Amino acid sequence: MTNWRLIKRTWCLWPARPKALIEVIGGSYLSGSPQISYKRLLEGLYNKNLAIHAWTYLPRIDHQTQANEAWKEFRSCKNKLENRVGVKLKSIRVGHSLGCKLHLLAPDGGRNASSLIAISFNNFTAIKSIPLFSKFQSKTTKYRDFHPNPIETLRLIRECYIQPSNLLIRFKEDNIDETSKLLGCLRNRSREDNSHTVEMDGDHLSPASFGLRQNLLGQWANDKSKRETINNLIETINNWSSSFSCS
Repeated sequence: MTNWRLIKRTWCLWPARPKALIEVIGGSYLSGSPQISYKRLLEGLYNKNLAIHAWTYLPRIDHQTQANEAWKEFRSCKNKLENRVGVKLKSIRVGHSLGCKLHLLAPDGGRNASSLIAISFNNFTAIKSIPLFSKFQSKTTKYRDFHPNPIETLRLIRECYIQPSNLLIRFKEDNIDETSKLLGCLRNRSREDNSHTVEMDGDHLSPASFGLRQNLLGQWANDKSKRETINNLIETINNWSSSFSCS
């Protein structure tokens, strides 16, 4: 049985001697309880001897503030982990859906991580992202989009995000994925870029659906195709992370 611990808003799984650290920000509403909704994925990575830090949040309009909050909490938790294990660890940032955007907006521009793994990136407007948002906004005096909005987000990535090593993962049946836009943005930066894409079977919820279904329905929800997708993700992330072992 795995021993999750909650430090402020970050759920942590710590192996005795981790080879690297995975810092996870999940998608909208899935990350209210990431230790449940991403259970199989995160515990599978833990079983590969990777330390896990998964930030808990509910989405707000101000994404930049949330990105700053997550970055500060990850930094604090990393210090605690390194003090415990007595070694400096390489950190790999992993985002799913909105979580990709929050990692990309981190105030260090990706400088203090070894790489980013962006799964099912999307960068929609508030109206497209939030059900009934337009009806709610009609009762207000001024339309408010996310901060930063989609256009501004891509500009900030081009100008401020400096991490060259990025693995972009998309799923074949994901009809809201915008990985191609992110890849183009990363490659159009005026700096070194080493971004790669991987396409897998599955849909937008594939990284999280197994954990949710298992929690609600037990082993009856243990669908073979979903297991295979999660296992493929675990192996892909582990193999990528193996390039960034302890310093």
